[in-house]
Amino acid sequence: MGELRRAQPASRRARVPEAHAAPRRRSRLARYAGRLGVLAALVGVTVVIPVSQAALADTGIPSVFASHVALPSTLDALTATPPSQRPPAALVSAAGAAEKTEVTLEDVERVSRSSERVLIPGCSGERPASAENGRLSASALCTLFDGHTQLRSDAAVALAELNEAFVNRFGADLCLASGYRTLGQQAAVRAQKGGLAAAPGASNHGFGLAVDFCRRETTGARWTWLLENGPIFGYEVPGWARPGGNGPTEPWHWEFTEAVKADGNYFD
Repeated sequence: MGELRRAQPASRRARVPEAHAAPRRRSRLARYAGRLGVLAALVGVTVVIPVSQAALADTGIPSVFASHVALPSTLDALTATPPSQRPPAALVSAAGAAEKTEVTLEDVERVSRSSERVLIPGCSGERPASAENGRLSASALCTLFDGHTQLRSDAAVALAELNEAFVNRFGADLCLASGYRTLGQQAAVRAQKGGLAAAPGASNHGFGLAVDFCRRETTGARWTWLLENGPIFGYEVPGWARPGGNGPTEPWHWEFTEAVKADGNYFD
């Protein structure tokens, strides 16, 4: 019985009148013609239009004319639907990219403020001419953010940058205990602390390249942050002042290392 059922469709197909076969052939031809039309549309989208645009560019015709040519999308070509009122997808994506990369007025103003901002008004931040320890001129010194501590110009700006990062982290300025010292000031410290202080003319405070922080900055999260970030701005605790160094342990004593190596008393 199963063989008879499978054979039955064949017999039915054999009995289809010739008159019914002709319309089917015509419908197949119509489908083929439709497919050829779609392929032709795709060729127009992918080949003819780009070539025509290139030809316009080669002839020197302004690109503004080419930009107004409405390009059919692949979906329009396949479905043969009326062209959409929306701009072509290529133009939409280009507009989106422009929105992402466009520099706004706010961006320009922010960059301008950043480039023009002066951390210490009137301080150039440049390395001044070498001077004798404890005898730096007023023009070589800059007053820091606390309003009275001074350092050499380049060291002062570097410390101000470090302080700005510190404020962003902790919400308050670094507490400063001492900066530049004249020969007389160093002599007074020496008299007070004895051998714990360098002799006049031997301290990097006299070159304006050393700063003492308040003790509150040498413990806890602030101390950890300074150890990690101070070197980024050029400041470090010298080797002699660290635990196990060849001098008194002074974690509050920080030096502008690069300048000390060039112009100060560098003790490794």
